Amino acid sequence: MLELRPSCECCGKSLPPSATDAMICTYECTFCEVCALSVLRNVCPNCGGNFQLRPNRPKAMLAKHPARAERHEAKIDEASHARYFERYRTTPPSRR
Repeated sequence: MLELRPSCECCGKSLPPSATDAMICTYECTFCEVCALSVLRNVCPNCGGNFQLRPNRPKAMLAKHPARAERHEAKIDEASHARYFERYRTTPPSRR
């Protein structure tokens, strides 16, 4: 079950369970759409994977399975990510 992390790990923007701009990688690293596609250029800084829009959990199920409350620190070292990105920039997500 997805954790539904509450914030962007890059800029700190709040991403409640109903957010339509929350994006995740396969490890559930969570970023807002702007950071995932612009700042990170669709390469997760933690695993090298790509991002997909995070699905929304219906309100009735949120009562039974609540979203995660703890926020991750919003911190991306842009210089470090630029070097990391170079390893993956020409490799399609399905081949990383």
